[in-house]
Amino acid sequence: MMKPWSILLFALAAGGAASAASAAEQRPRAREAGVVIGTLPTGPRNAITDVAGVGVGHATLNEGTRLHTGVTAILPHAGNLYRQRVPAAIVVGNGYGKLAGITQVQELGELETPILLTGTLSTWKVADATVDWLLRQPGMEQVRSINPVVGETNDGYLSDIRARPVTPALVERALASPSYADVEEGDVGAGAGTVAFGWKGGIGTSSRHLSAADGDYTVGVLVQSNFGGELTIAGVPVWKALPDPAAYARSLAVPPPSTGDGSIMMVVATDAPLDAAQLQRLAKRALVGLARTGSVMSNGSGDYVIAFSTAKENRRDPEVAVQPARSVAGEAMSPLFQAAAEATEEAIVNSLFRAHTVQGHRGTAAALPLEPVLEAVRRAKAALPASH
Repeated sequence: MMKPWSILLFALAAGGAASAASAAEQRPRAREAGVVIGTLPTGPRNAITDVAGVGVGHATLNEGTRLHTGVTAILPHAGNLYRQRVPAAIVVGNGYGKLAGITQVQELGELETPILLTGTLSTWKVADATVDWLLRQPGMEQVRSINPVVGETNDGYLSDIRARPVTPALVERALASPSYADVEEGDVGAGAGTVAFGWKGGIGTSSRHLSAADGDYTVGVLVQSNFGGELTIAGVPVWKALPDPAAYARSLAVPPPSTGDGSIMMVVATDAPLDAAQLQRLAKRALVGLARTGSVMSNGSGDYVIAFSTAKENRRDPEVAVQPARSVAGEAMSPLFQAAAEATEEAIVNSLFRAHTVQGHRGTAAALPLEPVLEAVRRAKAALPASH
């Protein structure tokens, strides 16, 4: 018997009239559907917000078939980030993209603003609106320089990207109402118009928690998936069991999306006390998780990782002459590396599992058909030796 979310999936693919709210309730996350990635335990929410103090806000713009875009804000803590900066690092996997604020983060090793994600041609509008919002906050009256960090992926297949429709009000909505608990996933916020592996992509998140022996730390990841490759889930080449996304789109009488170029933004948070150099090492392991899903970081893909530590003892006050820079020993980094790789991989899969079919500006991106995916994973698991 088909599960209720399976029935809904096929209804949506056939043009069913289910509401977005009911669809969001019934399309499962990977673990809810029985797909377990990696060996480390997750945090209680299996989300970037399992790192205490991290908040995520979304603002989504859907207007008929023409506009499907938005803004996602990641806040490392609820205080004034300009006054209490966090250590940070950025790693570029493939640099075909626009990441505002990258050079100052690389130079100083710190974040002084939230991280904003959006569509490509809205990058600078989001940066401008973020600065306006931050300068109005208490304690910012004398600030004369600020470094907004804004990443993007190109949502121009499902949204009229040339319209540049993101407004300051949309940006402020994402910044002003973050969740410090559950995180919406799929076609929300900056993921409203993205496409991954030819299917509807979007926002995904996951986390891993290390044992007390390994430091009792948490690593959380949030992604904005909009890239291509040969979809692989939990080591299973599920792309072989799926219809070709372009052929599938044509069967729905809609133009097919591209399956090659695109981009992904990966945000890695941890409560482990890490300095900028160690955060750069941690960020590189997110690319391991990306590769495991079947990406080769193609020529036209912007693949970026932004990593930060929320450890309170490492927060940096710009008015203090000597800044703290504690970090775990190099020998203790390997469990954190594993956590970042696993959480990135699962966050990407969650972005696909939670996304719904979207009819957009230049065509339709179908939701990932879950039944053939789950069947392929089940078959692969059944074929493993009993010890597995």
